[in-house]
Amino acid sequence: MSDTLSTPPPDPYGYELILDLHGCDASTFNRKSLRGYFEKLCDEIQMEREDLHFWDYDGVPDAEITTEAHLLGTSAVQFIKTSNIVIHTLDLLKATYVNIFSCKKYDAVVAQNLTQEWFGAATCRSTLIERI
Repeated sequence: MSDTLSTPPPDPYGYELILDLHGCDASTFNRKSLRGYFEKLCDEIQMEREDLHFWDYDGVPDAEITTEAHLLGTSAVQFIKTSNIVIHTLDLLKATYVNIFSCKKYDAVVAQNLTQEWFGAATCRSTLIERI
């Protein structure tokens, strides 16, 4: 029989905050605003920013831009020294999905409040996972 019941759980390896925001201000779903969001968020939760990458329809001819609600938006990955922050915005649905993962502990409440305020979200569902 295993001795797992008497063994204390290991310290978390990292922390992942998952945010689902709805009723957002879609005017914030652009590269300039998202860049500003990452800068402010990283300052507030004391993370060191590294590379930033975008996936969107910037520079794509109008005829090639999708009108499917679940595809029309901007995605970005902000690498941080201790992992990454990923965002997906959906223009037509006025929704934003954010994952903040770091092996360095951070204040998830500060991150959630700043994110909800930045995107003007009417609602926000959050889940914090301790990764072991």
